[in-house]
Amino acid sequence: MQVDVILGSRPYGLPLNETIMPQYLNELGYASHTVGKWHLGFFAKEYTPMFRGFDTHYGYYCGHEDYYDHRTVEGAGYWGYDMRRNLTVDRSATNHYATDLFTDEAVSVINRHDKNKPLFLYLAHLATHSANSYSPLQAPQKYLDKVKHIKHEKRRQFGGMAVGLDESVGVIVKALHDNNMLDNSIIVFSTDNGGPASGFDLNYANNFPLRGVKDTLWEGGVRGVGFIWSRLLKNMHRVSNQMMHITDWLPTLYEAAGGDVKKLIKPDGVSLWSALSEDAPSPRTEMLHNIDDVRHIAALRSGDWKLRLGHTYGGNWDSWYAPPQVDDDSAAPLHLFRSPLSKILAQPTPPPNWSDVVISCGPKPANASSNCQPTRTACLFNIRDDPCEFNNVAASHPDKVQELMGRLAAYNATQVKPANKPIDPKSNPKYYGYVWTWWKTLDEDGKESYIQEGFNSIPASSKNMNKFQKPKTSDL
Repeated sequence: MQVDVILGSRPYGLPLNETIMPQYLNELGYASHTVGKWHLGFFAKEYTPMFRGFDTHYGYYCGHEDYYDHRTVEGAGYWGYDMRRNLTVDRSATNHYATDLFTDEAVSVINRHDKNKPLFLYLAHLATHSANSYSPLQAPQKYLDKVKHIKHEKRRQFGGMAVGLDESVGVIVKALHDNNMLDNSIIVFSTDNGGPASGFDLNYANNFPLRGVKDTLWEGGVRGVGFIWSRLLKNMHRVSNQMMHITDWLPTLYEAAGGDVKKLIKPDGVSLWSALSEDAPSPRTEMLHNIDDVRHIAALRSGDWKLRLGHTYGGNWDSWYAPPQVDDDSAAPLHLFRSPLSKILAQPTPPPNWSDVVISCGPKPANASSNCQPTRTACLFNIRDDPCEFNNVAASHPDKVQELMGRLAAYNATQVKPANKPIDPKSNPKYYGYVWTWWKTLDEDGKESYIQEGFNSIPASSKNMNKFQKPKTSDL
């Protein structure tokens, strides 16, 4: 998966020989449920959530969808409906806002959970991802009303989506509280990449003052934000700066759940549970951001140093993208954002210094955009002192460049060939009632074959659906 994402029309997915978090947690007695996005392949049903350790799944298989009509346009222009309850297509979701649907489902999972068992709930919201290109940013008026102070229309739409996501977190935490589960819960809010800012992917997220956007190897593309809330943490109410890679979540949460991390099968990550709970040093000192030999890009972080080579999109998204500003006197009234959670969480004290949350890099040097030419030679940055990647210091630290190039070569020597496969025309949802679904079967030996009955005939109900129907304006 280091080269592109898994499109719904491509016949591959997360390999079946990989054991993932719900499968490990189920061995510890957990009930595991997932809500929202899958995006790990579904060309055969064995690759879908119900066969990967989850007891239930409510959500969609592709990488994005419309927030209201739940149809996905991908790849070669294929389009179809994409909303499931377990393995069954759920048509009742049509015209209902995705964020609210997933919030309600998460609350339902919590309410009906057998309190005698531990619960693992993985909620992968659609928000604030772009929908289809015909209407990429979507939010109902009830959320837009809370961001009227944002003047820029598309940024305001993004803000409404973010408000819905924020309120979802509050509703779910309240459900845990109402079910007497909160005090023994670990809540993780995280992301898989930096934001698509300034119109990238038709979106208006914000990584500023970090450089770059989603799908670049600049800090704006690879640095994620998040939080952990739990009364099980020993050192709370603080800002964590420990180095952590997304692969560390598995051993971290497995250890927190009482598992022995030595039982994990060749994990890529390391457990940071003690580091995060006690504010101890991180056991991780290095992380590979990526090596993509197709796009000729690579980046490695080692201690405070970051080495990077090549660029995506011809370097057209290598800049710093400040969000459209709101007027100084137009901040949203605080009462719009007050939540019942303030009482539930007993209004915890903030970190001692909120400036620790803010990244400040000072004025940008005149040559910041030109001193790194990563398609010509490797660039080196000190991320601790220069998180905005203003100053390429490769020329003054040749030994460090050589050292990190050696580390990249060592990683590359262990690289597994990407599993990417081209778009399969037989995946086209038009053959399956304009629904995104699996189009292959696997025999006992894992041999693939096509579901011929679906490919050979278009269901009668779909024969008149040969023209893409955009959602009504009133639905938005």
